[in-house]
Amino acid sequence: MTDALKRLSDEGVAIWLDDLSRTRITSGNLAELIDQQHVVGVTTNPSIFQKAISEGHGYDQQLEDLAARKVTVEEAIRMITTADVRDAADILRPVFDATDGQDGRVSIEVDPRLAHNTKATVAEAKQLAWLVDRPNTLIKIPATKAGLPAITEVIGLGISVNVTLIFSLERYREVMDAYLAGLEKAKERGLDLSKIHSVASFFVSRVDTEIDKRLDALGTPEAKEARGKAALANARLAYEAFEEVFGSDRWAALDKAQANKQRPLWASTGVKDKAYKDTLYVDELVAPGTVNTMPEATLDATADHGQITGDTVRGTYEQARADLDAVEKLGIGYDDVVQLLEDEGVDKFEASWNDLLKSTEAELKRLAPSEG
Repeated sequence: MTDALKRLSDEGVAIWLDDLSRTRITSGNLAELIDQQHVVGVTTNPSIFQKAISEGHGYDQQLEDLAARKVTVEEAIRMITTADVRDAADILRPVFDATDGQDGRVSIEVDPRLAHNTKATVAEAKQLAWLVDRPNTLIKIPATKAGLPAITEVIGLGISVNVTLIFSLERYREVMDAYLAGLEKAKERGLDLSKIHSVASFFVSRVDTEIDKRLDALGTPEAKEARGKAALANARLAYEAFEEVFGSDRWAALDKAQANKQRPLWASTGVKDKAYKDTLYVDELVAPGTVNTMPEATLDATADHGQITGDTVRGTYEQARADLDAVEKLGIGYDDVVQLLEDEGVDKFEASWNDLLKSTEAELKRLAPSEG
């Protein structure tokens, strides 16, 4: 075991776990990861909850009670997922207090079926914040076109947000703009800006998966040379954009009012291609003021053999631009790839949500009390 996780943390990268389940909470595993593996936050998504609820018996008692009350399947899911998030938030509360609200956060996502409906997303975010009722919650809102005004409105109400499913540099700039506009609204309303936090979840591995697939189809030496470079280049240029926006005059005015920067969060950091080192998207994305949310396998791999050598982002921007240009020159359109990934991302979460509805409905039926 190396001290790679401590080094990562010391470099200014907050380590969050991209997973949650009732068993992880009740067994003491989450508390152990916080205590021993430098974990300071948790992210969830519909896929994670679908897996948690469909495996094992950790939810049987609550499902039985919900079945006895004849609640709808949607209400059952809300009760189950918010209970897990609330309990995880309580376990992380000491971290939240120690970091003045920066970390110790647990994310919960709005119903992905609302991704293209601004008004419904805002309503759902308010409802989730009320249901979980913990100051260290982040409400996840996808960075779709409809999501952008929802982010501004929700931040403007003083609710902290994790913006998810960001793939493109242009969309990321729109997300930062939506955050600043939200802070300006909150300031006008007289809210305490120091209590509002946000992260922007920039997805990494899926960019390589899609672009590498297209490079492999080309099969040329140039295409082979370009493999495995686009995702890191994209993320590093996102950090350049972050530095620019949070070094602007517009930000300076909000900074004076005690606002918090919206930190870039590296998501989808589990390596999908076995040809690449399993800690690639951790080792090569070290920069201060960032978050890396990892599946447990990536967390364990980093603890075991991660190579944390200091900042691996700043100073790389010229090379990053060249790497993305090389892909474009081979006829692979960046805009096409990132739009496809956003559309697929929403579809995947919606499919997981529908699977969650089906499996929860089956469990409610199984545990329903017999009539009479």
